[in-house]
Amino acid sequence: MRLFIALNLPKKERSRIDRAARLLRERELPVRWAEVDDFHLTLKFLGDVRPPRRDPVEHVMEKVAAETGPFEVTMHGFGAFPTIRRPRVIWIGAVATPELRCLKQDIEWGLAEHGFERETRAFHPHVTLGRAEEDGGAGAFRGLDDVVAGIDLKATFTVRSLDLMRSRVTRTGSRYTVERSIKLTGPR
Repeated sequence: MRLFIALNLPKKERSRIDRAARLLRERELPVRWAEVDDFHLTLKFLGDVRPPRRDPVEHVMEKVAAETGPFEVTMHGFGAFPTIRRPRVIWIGAVATPELRCLKQDIEWGLAEHGFERETRAFHPHVTLGRAEEDGGAGAFRGLDDVVAGIDLKATFTVRSLDLMRSRVTRTGSRYTVERSIKLTGPR
C-alpha cells in the first residue's frame, strides 16, 4: 500500500486556509483542487510499502514521537512548484522552524537505517492546495503571481502527533486515510 508520514492540520486551520484559497479557486484555473479534509503537510513519502516493512516505519515513528514534544507550525505564503507561471503544484508554505526541520531529519535518518532512501532535495514544508492539469495551455496561469501575492493568511497550529497516512489514487484524485496516529510525547 502507498504510505507517507504527515502532519494533519486541525479542522479550524484547514477551514481558514480553504477560505483564503477561494480567490485561487474562483479564477477557474486548470487545477484539480484538493479537498479541505485532505490538507496535510507531508514529511516523508514512502511509496508502496509491503506489510513486513510497515513495522519498522511505525517503530521509527514511535521513537521520534517519544523524543519530540508538541510544537507550533505557522502556515504562511502561497506559491507553486516548480514556478508560479508554469505550476504543477499550488501550495501554502509552512515556516521551516528548527523543530519542524529536526522532526523531518529524525524521520529521514531513522528510516534510512531500515533501507528507505533519504530525501536529498531541500525541505520546503507546504500543504498542497491543488495540482495543475496537464493540458492547461499557454498563459493559463497568467496573473497567478499577483493573486497569490494578494492573499494574506497566517495560520498557526500546534503539532501534537505524527500520522502514518495511506494514499489511494482514484480517477478524481488521491484519497487519504490515517492508518495510525502517534502522539508527540517528548520534552518541549
